Amino acid sequence: MASAIKTNVIRILDKEKIPYTCSTYEVKDGKIDGVAVAHKIGIDEETVFKTLLVQGKSKTCYVCVIPVAKELDFKKISTLTGEKNIDMLPVNELQKTTGYIRGGCSPIGMKKALKTYIDKTAMNLEEITFSAGKIGVQVTLKPEHLKTLIQVEFEALTH
Repeated sequence: MASAIKTNVIRILDKEKIPYTCSTYEVKDGKIDGVAVAHKIGIDEETVFKTLLVQGKSKTCYVCVIPVAKELDFKKISTLTGEKNIDMLPVNELQKTTGYIRGGCSPIGMKKALKTYIDKTAMNLEEITFSAGKIGVQVTLKPEHLKTLIQVEFEALTH
């Protein structure tokens, strides 16, 4: 806790007294995809998660947090949300919707509370790692601690 680096995510975790660890990685090489990040910080890629934003035909946005090496199953998320059609939120709408940029999106601290789904594999893990809200910074914490911060459901989200 009490990281030297301060992002909104880290401030929220500190304020709520949720234990976490913080990792940083070099971004100059441009390799900021989740698998590369896992290798850079020396953490098993099965425990590193990425935050994806999808939008239904109703224009409602949903947050999907899945392992970095997996792909989102759009049929599963469509069924979970009751949306007939679901697509990725266009990148140019990400910042105005969440307050985050591509590569630095976190399920914690978005501009407004969005319905969030986390892949159920997270429940089998002691800790998961995801973006701390800034490219180059990751946080690691227990998946159940996310429930105290955001409205979250653990569901099967990947192929």
